[in-house]
Amino acid sequence: MSLAYIALGANLADPVAQVRAGIEALAALPDARLLCASSLYRSAPVGIRGQPDFINAVAAMETALDARALLAALFAIEARFGRRRDFPRAPRTLDLDLLLYDAATIDTPELEVPHPRMHLRAFVLAPLLEIAPDCRIPGRGRADAWLSAVRAQRVEKLAARDERRVL
Repeated sequence: MSLAYIALGANLADPVAQVRAGIEALAALPDARLLCASSLYRSAPVGIRGQPDFINAVAAMETALDARALLAALFAIEARFGRRRDFPRAPRTLDLDLLLYDAATIDTPELEVPHPRMHLRAFVLAPLLEIAPDCRIPGRGRADAWLSAVRAQRVEKLAARDERRVL
């Protein structure tokens, strides 16, 4: 079994419900077991103004799927949730990104692990560090060392009712 971290994000069609349902969809993946999910976080969109804020989370899971098969499963979940890719950074019903897969470094046209911008995004680092405070990003070091670089990015943990759920 491999350990994978998945980022979830949504800013359309009740994004809180979308991210929660996305976590449940991850829990239902065959050959995988959801270990835990972070609290939900609100963040401003990156790159394109004038769209709603995002709701974000990170989930940890064990999986027998290899990284490419896991990515294909994530894309299938996105499609079930009505994800469209009209243009980069477009609003979305559900976005699932494979952040880390064990300590692997993968660089192919289809897949980059670790996720190439994860260390530059507060909406990834905050929930990731909540569930994996000692996390290391292959080739970049400790995830918490990158927090100062993203300090200016607005990310807000949602209310206590959305606290981390261990499944």
